[in-house]
Amino acid sequence: MQPSLPDVSTDRRTLLRLAGVGAAATVAGGTLAGCSKEAGSQGSATKADAIRAVLPTYKPVELLKPDIPGEGPLPAGYLSYPRELVDAVTEQPGRGGTPITTMSPWWGPAPPTLGRNSYLAAINGKLGVDVNPSLQDGITYADKLNAMLGARDVPDLLCVPNWEVDKIARFSDAVKALFEDLTDHLKGDAAATYPYLASLPTGAWEYSVWGGRLYAVPFPTDGLFGYALFHRRDLVTKAGLAVPTSPEELYEFGRKATDPAKGVWAFGSIFDMVQQFFGCQQYWRKKPDGGLEHKFETAEFRAALEFTARLFAEGLVHPDTVASKGADEKQLFMGGKILMYQDGLGAWQGMQGEQSKVLASFDMQPLPVFGANGKPPVLWGSEKPVFFTFVKKGLGEERTRELLRVLNWCAAPFGSREFELREYGVEGTHFTRAADGSPVPTDLYRKEFGGQYNIGGRVPVKVRSGDTPNYVRDYLDYHRKHIGVLEKDLFAGIKLELPANWSKILTPTEDKIRDILRGRRPIDDLDQVRKEFLSTGGEEGRAFFEKALADNGR
Repeated sequence: MQPSLPDVSTDRRTLLRLAGVGAAATVAGGTLAGCSKEAGSQGSATKADAIRAVLPTYKPVELLKPDIPGEGPLPAGYLSYPRELVDAVTEQPGRGGTPITTMSPWWGPAPPTLGRNSYLAAINGKLGVDVNPSLQDGITYADKLNAMLGARDVPDLLCVPNWEVDKIARFSDAVKALFEDLTDHLKGDAAATYPYLASLPTGAWEYSVWGGRLYAVPFPTDGLFGYALFHRRDLVTKAGLAVPTSPEELYEFGRKATDPAKGVWAFGSIFDMVQQFFGCQQYWRKKPDGGLEHKFETAEFRAALEFTARLFAEGLVHPDTVASKGADEKQLFMGGKILMYQDGLGAWQGMQGEQSKVLASFDMQPLPVFGANGKPPVLWGSEKPVFFTFVKKGLGEERTRELLRVLNWCAAPFGSREFELREYGVEGTHFTRAADGSPVPTDLYRKEFGGQYNIGGRVPVKVRSGDTPNYVRDYLDYHRKHIGVLEKDLFAGIKLELPANWSKILTPTEDKIRDILRGRRPIDDLDQVRKEFLSTGGEEGRAFFEKALADNGR
């Protein structure tokens, strides 16, 4: 399935807040070479009631009363940093001995490794066992992941982004062959042994089931929406340009804002957001006469494709985006070379905070969504976790429990000393305190931090920082204003293990659509692309998804 790319950061320094998820969305998936089996190649769907039977009993933990209470999947908001912190974990989780190996993606300069990193040393000292992280480039993470799975050589804890899972054929076979079944450790009241894992949202755990068994710890999203269309409000205002409220105005904005002689273009990647403006579903929708209709078969998708291809054809998109799958649009946006681009909402606070130190007037804001042709937009999103963390199979009962205790420590909530250490490091070394008590990271922190302990879940929150004083309210207001046009998830609560042929066609089809957008193929080639998509796995996928709905009475 298309990756669900929600905002996933806890506060201004967490892993995907620095990276966002837009860049990661361009990573191509592949097939699983070493773990392919015939079993599971046709896919399977675990019914919602069977999933509920293996989930942890939800027991929320809230150390501090939020200023803005969370509502459903929306995180709680805190407008100040606590003056007093508590110890959330009283027993050291590790037992010494062999270091814990991990692998996770990172979208930034590689920090120093174990033995040369005081941030790692400080946290490992609290854990009672060394965590030895392997951070891999988030842009090429799929290549590393596929090679590792194919070789059946995985670390003790492996972090897999949700947008890679659906693109790996027979991923469920790899799960059962390589990773520990955690059901008996975490099902029902057993999860109380790990209270901060038990406090993770049930909606995130639902996706962590394969073959009716619980195999992963989820890293929950802290927002419903997959993307936002960000604009440089400071530069747009300075240029006297109006914020678009329709596709027509968006096009006119592009014409007025683009000035190649000054090295400025209106747009980076915006196609996914344009689809949502035109009311296009993320993948499937129900037809009035029954059955499912894929977005490639709809007039809305074609209209969105034609509109965006026109932006490319008229030179309104930055040449780096035109030339590649994954231009560094964050840098282009921060440098004022593009004025609009789409990204996960997780990019917002980190970029705003960092750039405000470079340019005091820097102001990035998500564009309010709008519809096309008199119809409302449809925003994509879900409670699907951002990451899944898997435990290597065959490590033994005691080691598995140690790993779960470490993940429980890493899930310690806001208001705890563990949270502060995980997010900011050591006071006086990795951060100082502002007058309001909030941490101010040092240069050493920026060098040593790489989200190394965001390897499991944590309860999402939004926390005000001095360099982003309006962010928490702006973020939550954006969600509340747009939640009414969130696309209904037809498959919520059903765990889908996708057919191999479906997984195999996703990336090649995306490449063909990309060629149409960039003018390398004509718009009318969409008809041929759609035929190829349906004949090589799309129709098989349709039958699979329709059966999954029928089996669940939907």
